[in-house]
Amino acid sequence: MNDIYYWNAVELAQAIKRRTLSVREVMQAHADRIEQVNGKINALVSLDLDRALEAANAADIRLARGEQPGPLFGLPVAHKDSYLTKGLRTTFGSRLHKDFIPAEDSAVVARQRAAGAIIVGKSNMPEFGAGSHTFNDVFGITRNPYRLDVSAGGSSGGAAAALASGMVALADGSDMGGSLRNPASFCNVVGLRPSLGRVPMAPGNHPFNLLTTGGPMGRCVADVALLLDVLSGSCPEDPLALDSQPGTFFPLAHDYPRGHRIALSPTLGGLPFAPEVRAALQEGIAALQALGCVVDEKEPDFEGADLAFETFRALAFATNYGHLNAQQRESVKETVRWNIDLGLSLTGAQVADASRAHGRMFTRMQALLQDYDFLVAPVSQVAPFPVDQEYPRQIAGVAMSDYICWMRSCSRISVTGHPALSMPCSLTADGLPIGIQIIGRYRQERALLAFAHAVEQALPIGRWHPTFMPSAP
Repeated sequence: MNDIYYWNAVELAQAIKRRTLSVREVMQAHADRIEQVNGKINALVSLDLDRALEAANAADIRLARGEQPGPLFGLPVAHKDSYLTKGLRTTFGSRLHKDFIPAEDSAVVARQRAAGAIIVGKSNMPEFGAGSHTFNDVFGITRNPYRLDVSAGGSSGGAAAALASGMVALADGSDMGGSLRNPASFCNVVGLRPSLGRVPMAPGNHPFNLLTTGGPMGRCVADVALLLDVLSGSCPEDPLALDSQPGTFFPLAHDYPRGHRIALSPTLGGLPFAPEVRAALQEGIAALQALGCVVDEKEPDFEGADLAFETFRALAFATNYGHLNAQQRESVKETVRWNIDLGLSLTGAQVADASRAHGRMFTRMQALLQDYDFLVAPVSQVAPFPVDQEYPRQIAGVAMSDYICWMRSCSRISVTGHPALSMPCSLTADGLPIGIQIIGRYRQERALLAFAHAVEQALPIGRWHPTFMPSAP
């Protein structure tokens, strides 16, 4: 019973429902774990453990009275600090909002509350979600549980690190250019970027954002399916939200990989990758072939993908933060100011070019996935890097020109609009996780999750938990 905090969320939910574990036992185990390790990792912020334990006691009373538990009943969760949490501080990782306490929940939070989840706190993120390394001036750096001197990724880095270290059973995040997938890869957990509109992003200042989506994170594929089932569905406040019914994604469908046709993209259109990432991909491909999949190397045409992503990312920053006055701008990091200014300087011709490129990328991926069941590729272009670096300055001898171009292995997939899942694949020689990215057909998350679950059985590295290694000498 000492490792309750490492039980899968599905197992915990079943144990609570059968009353072989009380909600109080589950919550106390996670609270103790947070006390033990969060000071080292700094994954969770704005903790609310007293109220979480009170909510656990109340949940046990309701269960004893015969209340039917929801799908997340009694599970300890953390919400990304970009999601509004009624009565609990939400900072967006920015000094401008360090004392902000919302009066409402984001849809993602409200749906988990309604399903019975209990909030233990918020998960750390970079300022305004800018960058795939989690640090900010409000709470500091989130460290990787597998080695404390390297990055946990981002922008959902706090979520991934909290999951990997057993502080929560489930966590949510969001993904524009890799913010669910990159930290999942760095922290040996599972992160799903769903099709646009699958998870509502309300409320927000940019409801027609064509790049950003919310999504689930967990320690295994089944847990991600469980949370996606709760998060998905139509939402009156989100014009892009898709309809779905409970049971659409969980329980998982069965999949027999033998005979599946897999397109393999080792470089995602000629990107540089660190040698250890290339080696990990080969391990993943070997596992797919052992399952009976037919794997063909097939590099998609990504012409225009970077233009589309970088233009619409800049437009989103201008839309969300272009109103900041001069004094406020001085309170945000330089990379955020750069992205805001880039968005404000866009011309109509540039947006039109990006829009055309965006449409072509969707069409090309649709065509590829008519011939293949899934596309498989690396997640991140590097293994977890030192926490004192804002971002990798070069990869395999190729210089990175800015703070976002090192994550093109994810952002190019974002532009296609197709669902993409990062799952554990391998470890470097010094024990750092590296994931594999599986891209599915448009709006076919159920099939993607079923396939990933089958692959998970052949890549059991996700069951290896961190031991909180000290900084390397």
